[in-house]
Amino acid sequence: MNETTDAIRPPEPDFSVITPEELLVYRAVENRFRASAAARAIIGEPHAGAAIDWQEIALPDRALPVRVYRPAPTGGDEAGARTELPLVVHVHGGGFVGTATQCDWTNSHLAARLPALVVSVEHRLLAPDSPLSSAVDDGWDALRHVVRHAERWGVDPARVAVFGESCGALISALTAIRAREAGLRLRAQVLVNLAVDVTDAMFDHPSIAQYAYQPSRALPLLRYVQRLAVPPGADAGVLSPLHADDLSGLAPALVVVPTRDAVADHGRRYAERLSQAGSPVRLSEYTGAKHAFLTLPGVEPQAEAAQAEILAFLRTALAT
Repeated sequence: MNETTDAIRPPEPDFSVITPEELLVYRAVENRFRASAAARAIIGEPHAGAAIDWQEIALPDRALPVRVYRPAPTGGDEAGARTELPLVVHVHGGGFVGTATQCDWTNSHLAARLPALVVSVEHRLLAPDSPLSSAVDDGWDALRHVVRHAERWGVDPARVAVFGESCGALISALTAIRAREAGLRLRAQVLVNLAVDVTDAMFDHPSIAQYAYQPSRALPLLRYVQRLAVPPGADAGVLSPLHADDLSGLAPALVVVPTRDAVADHGRRYAERLSQAGSPVRLSEYTGAKHAFLTLPGVEPQAEAAQAEILAFLRTALAT
């Protein structure tokens, strides 16, 4: 979890033949790069107006790391000590590799400019012994814990949103459904380049075929994600928001879709299903943008526009 001063990025492995041992090695080296100073040219510099630190949420059966972003004090304004800030619970993407640190750019901007407390969940990553259900539990447990202890965290439990990217958007979408079922009212959900289907039907979309091997080798990666996410015998439908029986009564959603993305149609179809169920939704497509573009402001020119749209959406949704 700790940032490093420098690191070298490893080459992407062949996900069609990678072994569990190779996965762990690749993950460690890749995440070390994403948390390094060298990566800042790609993933962006944090906003100077946000204070960032790692904390742990003590749960009954485990300690859950979270990366916490607060508005930093400025001059005589003790902003860092504010209470009753709106809360944004964020879940990073990556599936079997990734860290909350890779999202410092946007999360720090949200903390400083909304302002808000942003809690980014360092969820359990996919592995042969760590299925998607574990990461989904991490997203929900983080949200529930912070809301239950709102005073301790300095947040307003009536102004809460969830925000996720890629696999993290899937976790956030499932968290929004669980929140509705538990009677926890969310103000908003932001779902960026989301994958919302880990059933065999996840590959039955035109965007999967169109972008299977360009601009990146997405299809082998997605097949590997599915294999890790759903152990044999598990119900993939339960972990696939696209196939949820009831999507009514959910928090208003902003669905952000980069068009040059194998899972672009996942986002489009999920927005359709939310709308058909009567849940408020805005679908926003970024023409020519690639998967994970929001985390790559150094190389993706539309990242700033997407960040601004998310900021404006949350500012309205989380207003007092």
